[in-house]
Amino acid sequence: MKTYRIRKPKIVVIGGGTGLPVILKSLRNQSAEITAIVTVADDGGSSGAIRDSVNMAPPGDLRNVLVALSDMPKLYSDIFQYRFKKEDKFLANHAIGNLIIAAVAEMRESTYEAVQLLARMMHVDGHIYPSSEEPLTLHATFDDGTEVSGESQIAKDRKTIEYVHVTRSDGSGEQPKAARKVIKAIEEADMIVLGPGSLFTSILPNLVIEEIGDAVIKTEAEVVYICNIMTQKGETEHFSDADHIRVLHRHLKTPFVDTVLVNTQPVPENYMDQERYDEYLVQVSHDFKGLREEGCRVISTDFLELRDHGAFHDGEKVVEELFRIVFGAKY
Repeated sequence: MKTYRIRKPKIVVIGGGTGLPVILKSLRNQSAEITAIVTVADDGGSSGAIRDSVNMAPPGDLRNVLVALSDMPKLYSDIFQYRFKKEDKFLANHAIGNLIIAAVAEMRESTYEAVQLLARMMHVDGHIYPSSEEPLTLHATFDDGTEVSGESQIAKDRKTIEYVHVTRSDGSGEQPKAARKVIKAIEEADMIVLGPGSLFTSILPNLVIEEIGDAVIKTEAEVVYICNIMTQKGETEHFSDADHIRVLHRHLKTPFVDTVLVNTQPVPENYMDQERYDEYLVQVSHDFKGLREEGCRVISTDFLELRDHGAFHDGEKVVEELFRIVFGAKY
């Protein structure tokens, strides 16, 4: 039986990478007002090459989010997502959507405006904002005191990361600022969802923008962290789910995560394609006592989807739980 609600809950999802679109696709099928806040610190692959050539925020994560929230026919989205072969020299590895975003950003002299225009063209159901209107550089400090700059460089040495922070890539020295409407969306939200995604390179680059971090701390909305299923090489090796939360709380200097979604379904032995998914190591271990000590409510169940010899979050199961939380908390 259909449940009728007074209004759509306002759900803000913060992150980047490949995990964010999985949740957004499933949210789009539900009755929610969705806002995606997307990292702009990527400097690898096609996005990195474009940001080095054009003065713009990297387009890759924004491209994936546009497709996830669009109701375009599959053929159109396949064209937008098409990536040239590595043998194609000049266009090698560039996604067509990245080039389109770069072109519109140059036309409008703003990545932010480009995303808003393309969102209208692609019939996006929701709002998509880069976390900042300027490209940012991600910096990591390791436990041995060394530092490295550049999102694509952080995991290479497989050191233990203590902290990350962002600076403006233009070298101005100015404090990174949140993009237009980002803070307002957080302030008006019924729920803030973090992840799933790479902890240090997809989620934290948004939260360490001071304005965004402060807004997430102050919000009265339920803050939900979707814990990764697998540990990640050079980022979260040997991490438990509680370690993820400790890192988040350490960066914002206060406990702010209310609820953690934890997958408890095991990935079958030898199922993962280790060549294709070479950055993922083993499943994140569980430390429910540690999570409770961080002040978090824990929801642990089967959130696993196995496909293409990889382990992913089942978007439908995750969103079903998110709706239970948001309606239980607000209505």
